[in-house]
Amino acid sequence: MARALWKGAVIAESDRVETVEGNTYFPADAVRREFVRSSATHTTCPWKGIASYYDVVVNGETNRDAGWYYPAPSPAAANIKDHVAFWRGVSVER
Repeated sequence: MARALWKGAVIAESDRVETVEGNTYFPADAVRREFVRSSATHTTCPWKGIASYYDVVVNGETNRDAGWYYPAPSPAAANIKDHVAFWRGVSVER
C-alpha cells in the first residue's frame, strides 16, 4: 500500500500505483479530493506530454503545484493516464 502525506493528512492511498522516473503515480480515484484544488499551471515533458497540476491544501495551508497528472499522456506513458503524482514536500510511503 502506498500513501501520499502532507501536514499529517493522507492525500492519496492505493495499492494500485505506477512508478515512472522514480515518481509514484496514484490512481485518480485514490486521491482525496478535499485536499486538492486545480492549478492553472501546465508543463510539457518531451515523452509524456502536457502535465496539469493540483495545489494540495490542508488545514488552510497551500502547497502550490504539489500534484501533477497527464490528462492525455503520450502512448509511451499510457500507464499513467488517470494517475496523479506528488512532490514539493508531499511524502510517499510504501
